[in-house]
Amino acid sequence: MPITRLLIANRGEIALRIHRAAHEMGIETVAVHSTADADAMHVRLADHAVCIGPPAASESYLNVAAIISAAEISHADAIHPGYGFLSENAKFAEIVETHDIVWVGPKPEHIRTMGDKVEAKRTAGALGLPLVPGSDGAVESFAEARRVAAEIGYPVLVKAASGGGGRGMKVVPDEDSLESLMSQAKSEAKAAFGDDTVYIEKYLGNPRHIEFQVFGDGNGNAIHLGERDCSLQRRHQKVLEEAPSPVITPEERERMGGIVAKAMAEMGYRGAGTIEFLWENGEFYFIEMNTRLQVEHPVTEAITGVDLVREQIRIAEGRPLSVSQEELRFTGHAIECRINAEDPFNFAPSPGLVTSYHAAGGMHVRVDSGLYAGYRVPPYYDSMIAKLIVSGRTREGCIMRLRRALEEMVIEGVKTSIPLHKALLTEPDILNGDYSIKWLEEWLEGRDNS
Repeated sequence: MPITRLLIANRGEIALRIHRAAHEMGIETVAVHSTADADAMHVRLADHAVCIGPPAASESYLNVAAIISAAEISHADAIHPGYGFLSENAKFAEIVETHDIVWVGPKPEHIRTMGDKVEAKRTAGALGLPLVPGSDGAVESFAEARRVAAEIGYPVLVKAASGGGGRGMKVVPDEDSLESLMSQAKSEAKAAFGDDTVYIEKYLGNPRHIEFQVFGDGNGNAIHLGERDCSLQRRHQKVLEEAPSPVITPEERERMGGIVAKAMAEMGYRGAGTIEFLWENGEFYFIEMNTRLQVEHPVTEAITGVDLVREQIRIAEGRPLSVSQEELRFTGHAIECRINAEDPFNFAPSPGLVTSYHAAGGMHVRVDSGLYAGYRVPPYYDSMIAKLIVSGRTREGCIMRLRRALEEMVIEGVKTSIPLHKALLTEPDILNGDYSIKWLEEWLEGRDNS
């Protein structure tokens, strides 16, 4: 069914990104917004706008009733959730569909399955994805935990079955500390997610974070669009992403890409998804699957030429995939810098008035942002205010272009993470692609101690 009016249940740069794709397809857009976002760029550019509540996300962007009401009064025939907020809420997806509104996203049952870490791991194993050695599902007792940990060997990782972002996650170095750290993980998980279920897996010493972009049509056809390297992280939050990974060979890409695409085809998966792995010494280990668009999707677009948001909308309309695996080509290299309104080195939030703004430009330079001079960055939401995406024929050329673009980028009035990215691009390990998920935090700790 063709979509004629799309409600965007999100804010900031991703709302603007979805609006642009929709308009290029001839689809009208409806922006929903809190009172704090009344002057946001996506609200200004949308064909229709509906205020759905006060600044607190719980009363606006997470308010299911308000969003459904906005869709009904604006006569929207589809809802795109973006990422974050309600994008991986299976109940919301079901409610949307029961109101005869098209859900631009995966089937609710797949969102629910992959949102439960234990069930996701079980499903991934059944689909043939390589797993980190660990418990077969939730661990109910300390005795069971001790048995599993002894089998796989210390150190082990205790992880919350619900949620993410490092909460409810503890590294256990030895048996003596297992009971105490497991209790802490369960308490954190209960407080953060309302569920104290945990599981145990082998702790990998120095892995990279490698994720594969997948797309399915919901009818048993699926493709992969290569991998992204998201290893530069602080407190499990990604800072810089690149595609392809500096360490993955074409043979590994073809092999693992084939495995993940086959798994998605067997699931009957619909729309965009990302399968995340830890990679160490040539081996992949499934972590989780995100049943939504990722923040870092532009680097995949840059090396494949595929508009992932447009593809999401096409699939939601019931159309086939626009490209086959055989037709897909990976060209060049791309890097994305997440630019946050925060102190670049102690990461304290820096909301406030943007007094001056100039986006970097030039060949193969893309800025995804809703910023403008006079915009006030609100203190209520995630601190990311822009994404700078640069591509080139080679990784070395891409880095040189990125350095130049960062020098051009001007955001004044608030502190930003631009100086952090400039500093990272002078580090030999980054230039050589020789880093792991621990690299950034160790580097930051070294700066603090110097």
